[in-house]
Amino acid sequence: MTFKAYKLAKRPAGEFTDDCFQAIELEKPTLKDGDFLVKQTHMSLDPAMRTWVQDNEDSYIEPVRPGDIMRSYGVGEVVESENPDYPVGARVVGITGWAEYTLGGEDMQVVDKSVDVQALLSVLYVPGFTAYVGLMKIGRPVKGETMVVSGAAGSVGSLVGQMGKAEGLTVIGVAGSDEKCRWLEEELGFDKAINYKDADLEEQLAAATPNGVDLYFENTGGPIQHLVFNRMNRLGKIVVCGNIAEYTNEVPNPGPSWVDINLKALRVEGFVITDHYDKVDESMTAMVGYLQNGQIKFRSHVLKGLDSAVEGVQLLFSGQNQGKLFVEL
Repeated sequence: MTFKAYKLAKRPAGEFTDDCFQAIELEKPTLKDGDFLVKQTHMSLDPAMRTWVQDNEDSYIEPVRPGDIMRSYGVGEVVESENPDYPVGARVVGITGWAEYTLGGEDMQVVDKSVDVQALLSVLYVPGFTAYVGLMKIGRPVKGETMVVSGAAGSVGSLVGQMGKAEGLTVIGVAGSDEKCRWLEEELGFDKAINYKDADLEEQLAAATPNGVDLYFENTGGPIQHLVFNRMNRLGKIVVCGNIAEYTNEVPNPGPSWVDINLKALRVEGFVITDHYDKVDESMTAMVGYLQNGQIKFRSHVLKGLDSAVEGVQLLFSGQNQGKLFVEL
């Protein structure tokens, strides 16, 4: 039996383009003792994909090289197994790759089939884990603080904002369209949402944060970073989760001056989720609680078929997706 997969054909010079990927046919592997074969049913498309393909041997994870199967997270069903921990019929979630079938790895978790797949990929797995660690463990919010979230309509940012509201914060979201801003305010309960494309962005941010900013959850980089930095209060906290607006820059944008980090005693901390696997169970419990209490809503942008992944990553990095983006195989 053969199955379809996509390999990285070349590293992108800037944005992902169609010719960065190449469809191939692979032979179904023969299982050895301890192996199990997963038929992927849902594949997540995430901003981290752009950093995974960079020629950076110092990255937190081994880079995807030209010729490698493109990396992704996904959900699937075990269809063959030589491993008693992963029986045939089990649903698993973990690193899968752009492929219809994959050999399962030790990172894969068996999950209850009663769990909604969209909730799993949108809230309970990587986005929720990232949001929980970033906000609760690194941001350490205090009731009454003002928080600004960039990329607020994205899979992580939308969760962070809602969690912030649940924890008693004033939450300002920054997004890339008026429709996304309406969704943040009207559906998710953000106190204010600002379109970063508006000409009066600085004035809107100032009006929305009359008492300054205590916590900034950074997902995008770009001009909003400087504007929020200038409004940070003394002892403020900046959580650096991502910089999707800058991943394709050949020359990094100049960052804010470090003078205020010193004078305002700001705490700026970046993180990658692979350093926090010890908090998976804690995160899952917390995110299930937010869901059950009606404190978190989500929306998904579903594409059909493995071939749509090529279009999907371009939607993701142009900001045209409407919610957590994934492919249904």
